Amino acid sequence: MRPSHLIILAMASAGSVQAQQRTAVVLTEAEMQLPSQSKLLIRSETKTQAFQVRELLSGLEHPWSMAWLPNGEMLVTEREGRLRRVSKDFRLDPRPIEGLPKNIEVDGQGGLFDVAVHPGFSRNGWVYLSFSEGQLGGRLSSSGTALVRAKLDGHRLIEMETLFSMQPKSRGGRHFGGRVVFDRDGFLYLTLGDRGDEDRAQRDNDHAGSVIRLHDDGRIPSSNPFVGSGSVPPEVFSRGNRNIQGAAVHPATGAIWAHEHGPQGGDEINIIRAGRNYGWPTITYGVNYVTGTKIGEGSQKAGMVQPIHIWVPSIAPSGMAFYSGNRYPGWSNSLFVGGLRSQALIRLEHQDNRIVAEERLMVGQHGRIRDVRVGPDGLIYLLTDDNNGKLLRLDPRK
Repeated sequence: MRPSHLIILAMASAGSVQAQQRTAVVLTEAEMQLPSQSKLLIRSETKTQAFQVRELLSGLEHPWSMAWLPNGEMLVTEREGRLRRVSKDFRLDPRPIEGLPKNIEVDGQGGLFDVAVHPGFSRNGWVYLSFSEGQLGGRLSSSGTALVRAKLDGHRLIEMETLFSMQPKSRGGRHFGGRVVFDRDGFLYLTLGDRGDEDRAQRDNDHAGSVIRLHDDGRIPSSNPFVGSGSVPPEVFSRGNRNIQGAAVHPATGAIWAHEHGPQGGDEINIIRAGRNYGWPTITYGVNYVTGTKIGEGSQKAGMVQPIHIWVPSIAPSGMAFYSGNRYPGWSNSLFVGGLRSQALIRLEHQDNRIVAEERLMVGQHGRIRDVRVGPDGLIYLLTDDNNGKLLRLDPRK
């Protein structure tokens, strides 16, 4: 009979006896269950919901993220290091907002990433930005993901504070993560990639390949799972991720769901829980690029959480949003994911923390989908990732 729980004891590596503590990680049966697979669930575009794609604006340079202000305006980030304002009638302000960090390192996948508005913005005015933070200057500089907050004063950010700076910094323009999410309790999550150095995702005293949890002012919550461990940084909430570029709060449970890029195949959806190790690169459903050879030890290992869903081949996911409104009756209880490589919007049906069906929309019609959001009007908005990036909206049709 299969046990409902498995307790794994992991020894922390540190220099002192006090730091070598045993941390019990309890995996539920659900966390050990094998994932659903895209190739078994995927179906062609159906008539579950009629819609038309409306182009609201264009001329954005590699847009990465969007967020709404209480007055109905939008903020949109461009990876090249610009924060743009969009009016309520979807006119792009020609003047980028000033006062952004001066050390945004634009290199490869690096640059300005997510923008998030504090849940209490009407009261406190805080806007949060993630970006690749350069250290030495120039294309050969070391960099890593950072998080700041500031207040928006007209066309300028003021009172900027650095809340997090990834350590150690490293060269290269790959795998920064960069998504920012607030949960229902007000905790702030920042996703990080392995920076193209896969072994870092399992290395102590390294932020790479983890999810960070902070208070909204950058303080480290005392309830974080590795506080006092002596080896894992206390701001780390979970580990073993390759490159998370999509995260969202489940509307019923309040849990953080996230997807991450696999290598050649093996993109994943995970439910992010305290202290969990999601396995990269020890376990993965992907293989090495070009050669197709095995990575790590296989797809399962005791103490490492299984994803709830995988894509083989890869869709290169980015952006993520749950939909539970009534503007699209055929899409209630859906999770939407943008596809870069697949150039599609992926709709997933979920029940009891499992994915039960997958539908691909708009395949090859609008290019690379970088971000997916549900607006305050209950409609779905998309950003396309190219030199002439677009803001799109899905308008339901009866």
